[in-house]
Amino acid sequence: MSAATDRKTIASILALVSERFSRAGLSYGHGTDNPDDEALWLLCAELNLQPEVLENNLQTAISPEKESRILELCELRISTRKPLAYLIKEAWFAGLKFYVDERVIIPRSHISDCILDEFQPWIGTGDIHNILDLCTGSGCIAIASALALPGVKVDAVDISTDALAVADVNIKNYQLQDRVQAINSDLFTELAPRQYDLILTNPPYVGDKEYAALPREYHHEPKLALFSHREGLEIPIKILSESGKYLTPTGCLIMEVGASADLLQELMPQIPFLWLATETGETSIFLLTATQLAESQQVFAGLLH
Repeated sequence: MSAATDRKTIASILALVSERFSRAGLSYGHGTDNPDDEALWLLCAELNLQPEVLENNLQTAISPEKESRILELCELRISTRKPLAYLIKEAWFAGLKFYVDERVIIPRSHISDCILDEFQPWIGTGDIHNILDLCTGSGCIAIASALALPGVKVDAVDISTDALAVADVNIKNYQLQDRVQAINSDLFTELAPRQYDLILTNPPYVGDKEYAALPREYHHEPKLALFSHREGLEIPIKILSESGKYLTPTGCLIMEVGASADLLQELMPQIPFLWLATETGETSIFLLTATQLAESQQVFAGLLH
């Protein structure tokens, strides 16, 4: 039998990896939600193929070198419980590929739905000239927004210089240095006197108990990008209290707060949060206008102390 006929096909390796992932009882949520899609993502990355191309070539043989590398990554995913995105150094957001490593949280914000809809019907695209992406991490929200709205300028802000180094890689990869600027700042501290038509933020909003209960995969991500005191709401409340000063009079804030949404509403029942349903039906993203933020300053101030 020739060496060529001994080579495994894409279909057989895909099935093997999926079966191993399934038996290992992995936790997902960093780009996929099941072992089949996780296996597909791994093979697409290592074979440099788009999913539709791979699925049309399932009987194509894989070289022994590629097979060995794929199975090595499969075992690393299982033994370390490290998210696949970190192992292959890529993540997808709003249909775009980004470089990621352990210096940043893996992109998965539902704000991607807003970006793909160009923030309509809530904001007219002609009304957006500059955007602040607060807690930018890998820069995915900033970059996707700049690509969705040509001509718009975006400030990508993070407290972590490590995260900004990754964001810079992605800004350069998309050749957006003239429109997307990475800025090191603890929330708004280094931004005065800038004002924006739109502030987007997916800040840390995971509280103590929720963080402790997260699967091992999530503990590979920077805690700084996930954890917030006061049951996850300390940083979101700080942003609410300060963001109005950095918005134009017709500007808006869009923030994601994940599972902390219910608690936020309980603490501030008088605030007119507009909850934006995502494609998956989740309501973890809200919109407030500059006027609404200004009118709510006493409420936010009371919760800061």
